[in-house]
Amino acid sequence: MSKLTKKSSQIKSLDAKVKPVAEAINRRAFLKGSSLMAGGAALATTISPVMMKKAEATSTNGSNTKEVKTICTHCSVGCGIIAEVQNGVWTGQEPAFDHPFNKGAHCAKGAAIREHGHGERRLKYPTKLVDGKWKKVSWETAINEIGDKLLDIRQKSSPDSVYWLGSAKHSNEQAYLFRKMAGMWGTNNVDHQARICHSTTVAGVANTWGYGAMTNSYNDIHNSKAVLMIGSNPAEAHPVALQHIFKAKEENNAPIIVIDPRYTRTAAHADHYLKIRPGTDVPVIWGMLYHIFKNGWEDKEFIRQRVYGMEDIKKEVAKWTPEEVERVSGVPGNQVFAAAKAMADNRPGTFIWCMGGTQHTIGNNNTRAYCVFQLALGNMGVSGGGTNIFRGHDNVQGATDLGVLANTLPGYYGLSSGSWKHWSRVWGLDYEWVKGQFDKGSYEKSKGKDVHVMNTKGIPVSRWIDGVLEDKGNMGQKDNVKAMIFWGHAPNSQTRGVEMKKAMEKLELMVVVDPYPTVSAVMHDRKDGVYLLPAATQLETYGSITASNRSIQWRDKVIEPLFESLPDHTIMYKLAKKLGIADQLCKNMKVTNDEPLVEDITGEINAGMWTIGYTGQTPERLKLHQKNWGTFDYTSLKAEGGPADGDFYGMPWPCWGTGDMYHPGTPNLYDASLPVAEGGLTFRAR
Repeated sequence: MSKLTKKSSQIKSLDAKVKPVAEAINRRAFLKGSSLMAGGAALATTISPVMMKKAEATSTNGSNTKEVKTICTHCSVGCGIIAEVQNGVWTGQEPAFDHPFNKGAHCAKGAAIREHGHGERRLKYPTKLVDGKWKKVSWETAINEIGDKLLDIRQKSSPDSVYWLGSAKHSNEQAYLFRKMAGMWGTNNVDHQARICHSTTVAGVANTWGYGAMTNSYNDIHNSKAVLMIGSNPAEAHPVALQHIFKAKEENNAPIIVIDPRYTRTAAHADHYLKIRPGTDVPVIWGMLYHIFKNGWEDKEFIRQRVYGMEDIKKEVAKWTPEEVERVSGVPGNQVFAAAKAMADNRPGTFIWCMGGTQHTIGNNNTRAYCVFQLALGNMGVSGGGTNIFRGHDNVQGATDLGVLANTLPGYYGLSSGSWKHWSRVWGLDYEWVKGQFDKGSYEKSKGKDVHVMNTKGIPVSRWIDGVLEDKGNMGQKDNVKAMIFWGHAPNSQTRGVEMKKAMEKLELMVVVDPYPTVSAVMHDRKDGVYLLPAATQLETYGSITASNRSIQWRDKVIEPLFESLPDHTIMYKLAKKLGIADQLCKNMKVTNDEPLVEDITGEINAGMWTIGYTGQTPERLKLHQKNWGTFDYTSLKAEGGPADGDFYGMPWPCWGTGDMYHPGTPNLYDASLPVAEGGLTFRAR
């Protein structure tokens, strides 16, 4: 028997074994026997991109099969996925070949997204820790016991003694509801992962020209004549984004410049690789600007028309001679010169950074320097230029925009009384009632006057440990943090593990809301006072998410929540009901079986987010874009024909006005060549 014949016989034998299982498959059977699929998933991740082709097969007669358009839940690129569901079971997936972001591409993480629907390691039901052992409890019991303890802490200490730690894995609607819920509980002790990733980006970029976000898009990199990456490794972190970079390389012969202490897989593709000492980003950028100014390569007309203060920058840059830059950074002067010349000779060029540039004690300095570099070359407000900041989680941009932060309300409104009054009007609530939910008194003074607690910044996620362990007399609030709610946040992503363990053990209550039992459940030596609540995954709920380029996409539910898990916004409503604030929390929303209607939450976001233009992306328009995503151009992201004709995909914010004004979205920030009504914008520096 030949090898081929032998292999064919084995396949036929396997088919004979699998066929009865496939025919009898249903949701319950699938959950019991999901390991049958593991081999196929492993094989799928080894397929070469050269072999990539859309699979086609005839549907099994009588099978109840449907295809669901959805969005990958991993990184901020926001790739489209087509999920195949049979009888409530997620049985297959493909990258969306007509999606404008990925055009049929997938990375290894995206290709494995279906594993969310298997549930092997999922939290299956609410549990609590009793005498060192996990005990199954009902949702009603869990919510009642948690609620009673929170109310007890509120009465004995203050609302600030409960810390609400949110997530970049929430949808926009869930993130918004979470921040709103913390406010109605009466605290600004609310934060999420963005605090320790791109918060320095938001501060640096927003204070340079207006908005704390990526200025252009992954797709717009197609128009770049040069690509500079610092602290960024898209080959591993954002693989589909690297395809857009390669398109610029192949079609425009764009030189790729990588600045990184490590020789990464991305650096392997670079024309210029600058190996810097960690933390010397600014000296190297100033060193490049030294050559740009010395040789007169700066865009003088752009600077004259649109930049203030560049003369001060020139004075500082003049100190960073090639010799000084090499002494500080370790990068030879000829390499710095070559990189500067490559950027100056090939315009427009894009500047890309990730958390390698932000997670520093001088992260704000870094991001400001990156922005100044692009201003000097006139690379802002133009297609192919900009600062293309690759964010991490799929909705970390959205969660930041929606104000899951200790220092602001949704839309970056801050915490002033005027901001609270604005949102109180949006919520349809009396401002004095909202104010009354907060602790009475003041912890801070401004210009000699007391600052009310509701106008005081909360504890950031990087310091919640101190909120628990610090001496009460040193606290900027009435009492220590007594309860932590980890809602979609694994604390092992932070440093100070030893102190964190002590803090967890000192808490009176710890609540973990997550699809999986994160390290929160095990890194302490507690015997009681811990609850694990099973949240549905992002693919078992629906709503909108904001990609790194500010495009807002509608993500449809693929399957119903597995086991006893519930959508996050349902859990929020149940807890709010126990805490006595549900009526206020969802005053403008239809609620069915304890689940607020997601579209109503989106509408409330539209009604309040005027600062950054989250107002025109109504649920109806977002769903229209999702349904017709194949009509949007791969490079410009503009719809060519179809019902969304003229719109930019996902209506990247700012999308001014109400939905019926049909603003197309703003694909490239600060493009002064277009009218505002067509996606143009001037700098909005603070």
